[in-house]
Amino acid sequence: QVQLVESGGGLVQPGGSLRLSCAASGSILSFSVMGWYRQVGTNQRECVATIDRGGSTAYVDSVKGRFTISRDNAKRTVYLQMNNLKPEDTAVYYCNTTPRSPWGQGTQVTVSS
Repeated sequence: QVQLVESGGGLVQPGGSLRLSCAASGSILSFSVMGWYRQVGTNQRECVATIDRGGSTAYVDSVKGRFTISRDNAKRTVYLQMNNLKPEDTAVYYCNTTPRSPWGQGTQVTVSS
């Protein structure tokens, strides 16, 4: 397990961009997959993007072509580049590992004009 700290959220207009960062307290190489998740209110967290050790990525359909996940193993950091943001992307965004680590505090993303 590692501790995870998300950052980079904020208020952005529709069509805008944000880059989220997730810093881990230890090496992320031991985890087979790193992922970004989002949660609206008390709804269940939704996995929006994953990246494995080899760099293969996967995305939920609603963000394909707009979001890009990447990882920097040396910096122990995972990123989520979000472009062409839509109001429905508004949520608290979290990252996590596979196998699971404790959830961090998340970072709020609000897309509104």
